[in-house]
Amino acid sequence: MLRQRLLVSVLLIPSLVGLLAWDHHLGEAAPVLLVLAVLLALRSAWELALLQRLRGLYSAWPLAGVAAAALVLAGWSPAAWGDHIAPLMDQTEPLERIALVFTVEVLLLLFIGALRFREPGQSLTGLGAELLVIVYTGFLLAVTAQLRWTPGAGAGYLALGSLVVAAKLGDTGAYTLGKLFGRRKLSPRLSPGKTWMGAWGAVLGASLGACLWLQLAAPAFQVNGSPCHAPGWAWAALYGALIGVSGLIGDLCESLMKRDAEVKDSASLLPGMGGVLDLLDSILYAGPVAWLCWTCWLSRLVTTAGVDAG
Repeated sequence: MLRQRLLVSVLLIPSLVGLLAWDHHLGEAAPVLLVLAVLLALRSAWELALLQRLRGLYSAWPLAGVAAAALVLAGWSPAAWGDHIAPLMDQTEPLERIALVFTVEVLLLLFIGALRFREPGQSLTGLGAELLVIVYTGFLLAVTAQLRWTPGAGAGYLALGSLVVAAKLGDTGAYTLGKLFGRRKLSPRLSPGKTWMGAWGAVLGASLGACLWLQLAAPAFQVNGSPCHAPGWAWAALYGALIGVSGLIGDLCESLMKRDAEVKDSASLLPGMGGVLDLLDSILYAGPVAWLCWTCWLSRLVTTAGVDAG
């Protein structure tokens, strides 16, 4: 298992870094990330629909998957679209567009549910299953993707990278400390392998990852022609701790879905790692938290010279 994970990581991580570096070079439109995010939305929606079917919950996979991908598209930068569509998108904020598309999707789901009704017993559970797919794999991913333009298009990968690095080092810290020193179970019924020591490892690993990334990577990014400034260590550690806790909760939430479906992995896409949901569980939950942190205070810290935040 560990050997498979290491092999997949050796192949996956450099490929992902290369794609995202290319996307950063292409500018605000972020076409590479757009394609990647849409594919992730479609694939993760399919995996969640499959888990639901194991429990007798039948969500309309093509419909829910397209709806999840539409939320990602709704929140994208106007620079990615043509001259006729971009002016319309410029008049609204990304979260406004996401909320509008989500509202239309809910109305359509209710209408379609009314049309396909045949007998009692399935409609409410089906609608609930479809809404879970759309929110979990579409809405959360769409909000997380907003980090690509926070605090600015030129520094989007500083914010997005901080989330990925902190969340994944949090996963690594949880696994390492949990294996070495874990004794007391965190949630034995939901996830027997997780321990309180592993939870501390998630917080410590994420804090370390956030500090290192923000300190080392900040000068490489610019906003309005000025280099970004690394926030103080205390602020970076606090941010990382929030991501670590959020990522751990996200891991537990996906464990809830898998435990209820009585499966170990969401899919068998990647040897030793499972499916896309297994890779994104911590990021999907922590992503909106990271966006709030960057919107409320981190953006100001990295774009304001001379701020003593440490």
